[in-house]
Amino acid sequence: MSSVIEPAAPHASIPSTAPILELRGLEKSYGPVLALKPASLAFRQGEVHAIVGENGAGKSTLIKLLTGVIRRSGGDILWQGQTVALADPQEAIDRGINAVHQEVVLCRHLTVAANIFLGDEKVRFGLLQSREMNRAAQKILDDLGFQLPADALLGSLTIGQQQLVATARASLRGTRFLIFDEPTAYLTRQEAAQLFALIRRLKAEGVTIVYISHRMEEVFELADRVSVLRDGTLVGTRLIHETDDAELVAMMINRTLEQIYHKETIPFGPVLVETRGLSGPGFEDISIQVRAGEIVGLYGLIGAGRSEFALGLFGRQPKTAGEILWKGKPVDIRSERTAIDLGIALAPESRRDQGLALNLPIGLNLNLPIYDRLTRGLTISKRLEAEHADQQIRDLQIKTPSRASLASSMSGGNQQKIVIGKWLNHGAEIFIFDEPTVGVDVGTKAEIYRLFGRLLKNGAGIILISSYLPEVYELADTLHVFRTGRLVATRQHRAASHEDILAQAIGV
Repeated sequence: MSSVIEPAAPHASIPSTAPILELRGLEKSYGPVLALKPASLAFRQGEVHAIVGENGAGKSTLIKLLTGVIRRSGGDILWQGQTVALADPQEAIDRGINAVHQEVVLCRHLTVAANIFLGDEKVRFGLLQSREMNRAAQKILDDLGFQLPADALLGSLTIGQQQLVATARASLRGTRFLIFDEPTAYLTRQEAAQLFALIRRLKAEGVTIVYISHRMEEVFELADRVSVLRDGTLVGTRLIHETDDAELVAMMINRTLEQIYHKETIPFGPVLVETRGLSGPGFEDISIQVRAGEIVGLYGLIGAGRSEFALGLFGRQPKTAGEILWKGKPVDIRSERTAIDLGIALAPESRRDQGLALNLPIGLNLNLPIYDRLTRGLTISKRLEAEHADQQIRDLQIKTPSRASLASSMSGGNQQKIVIGKWLNHGAEIFIFDEPTVGVDVGTKAEIYRLFGRLLKNGAGIILISSYLPEVYELADTLHVFRTGRLVATRQHRAASHEDILAQAIGV
């Protein structure tokens, strides 16, 4: 299985100048545990250097070392040929090293302009020049090609738009070395195109880009070179035109693409849920059915109405027309509680905002839907609470030292497993997965896909919503294509090409 975007042709010129930043035997340990084993790597000025690897491979540790968030345990970092300490984030920023993180770390209660100029505000006679900052920020955004209002509150924007604001801020701080950590996880197709244009522009201006992503098609579209990390070890570096996604996946996890997208043939059972002409905010006249043992894929560009339809089915948004049948009988789902009681579960697109209580322990998150079953009289049974949480931690291979660890301390892949485990504890029959593999590595994707197989074998049905076409193309038994809130095409497994499905989603 190959990516939608074919590997780019060899780049006309890959910078051959002396490295702007070089690592020599760089390592980081936490007690006896080596989070990053001795690594030597050179980053050239004006190149896009991709770094790929599973969650836990050492990518986050490397970012923190390069941005001064943590101190190295050994080895050297050379900046323009001179050994540097990078002892704190300010030193990294002063040298021109910045990062745009997957999770936006700006101030939601301030305007876009205030966030762009945060720490460098325009002041006159002790007074903040808000209008001048708004005008300057709007010009910056327009010049970058980001279609965003400078005077809007950051919290009013989508996660993807907030990511672009963080990118605009980072690109303006005298940046010479810019790290992107999963930058397109929450971007629309249009926003991603704007980001890619900026990356190419910065590269042309001599800025070194470190691009960390789980999306192989982006790596091949943007990068000059790619380095692979596995279990804290630098496995190797390749010129992008001398490798392919199959080799990189094998270097990362020692598995093939076919093993990742492995799909078992499972006989379909009876229809569990059916919608007839269902309409609501953002979607209209949607008729689908989901059988036991079936994956029904919903594909379309972001904003096409897929997630809105799922929220209507789950009772989070009111329907305005149509009907829902549960096992052949009409039901009125006006609330999430009704949907949950029927046996419908939702793993939402934004697991951090909608799927988890981040400041609470993993065990509590896993047991949230079933505390009524764990209660004896007026008290919660600590034994049952521990048994149910530990079973999901064990079965889903959630990597945590304890069920008492906070959900916020987990990687994106492990957080997604917690959301899934919560509904496995509940015992749902219809699972709605909205962008289930955003921000997770290929190894964790394979684990999630295997989990889908287990659910189907146990008689469940799955609604899979994804903007990543290879995912729904390979996994969905029935694939519905959405555009502008309506269902525009239905295809059986692999019955149409990627190009045809994409054309239907775009409307060309």
